[in-house]
Amino acid sequence: MHKDIERVLYTEVQIKARVKELAAMIMEENKGEELLTVGVLRGAVMFYADLVREIDMSLHMNFMALSSYGASSRSSGAVRIQYDLEEDIAGKNVLIVEDIVDSGLTLQYLTKTLRSRNPAKIKACCLFDKPERRQVDYHADYVGFTVPDVFIVGYGLDYAEKYRNLKYIGELKRSVYE
Repeated sequence: MHKDIERVLYTEVQIKARVKELAAMIMEENKGEELLTVGVLRGAVMFYADLVREIDMSLHMNFMALSSYGASSRSSGAVRIQYDLEEDIAGKNVLIVEDIVDSGLTLQYLTKTLRSRNPAKIKACCLFDKPERRQVDYHADYVGFTVPDVFIVGYGLDYAEKYRNLKYIGELKRSVYE
């Protein structure tokens, strides 16, 4: 375990098992359809790569980058698109793949923005949900784990661009970010 981690919340084995379960749900609900998956960079990259490899159906991959945190442990509340989709989503079935729903501001903004581009349907999948921190009424369609109100890192999630490469999800020690 990394010296800055208070405790491990989810192991690599637990994460892999849950990703397979999420992929199975997505395939079941989208039988016979083609998906456009939108990975939200950078935090969701590990989850996104593992998830799409488990989805055994026709799909297209694309990415967006948004920002609402900067180097802080709390959302600034101002969401901005740093990198946009490279294709038209009108008439397509879109699946947003995000690492965590915390305040809900980023996914609410992204969903509203993509809805304005007239997809056939739009759903969101997040690996982690932190409902205690919600500032807006937003609920992902597919949720891997509900996590407590602690600062988590690993498996793509970071603090100040560190810890993304941990293979597990850990609670970051308060002394690191306060």
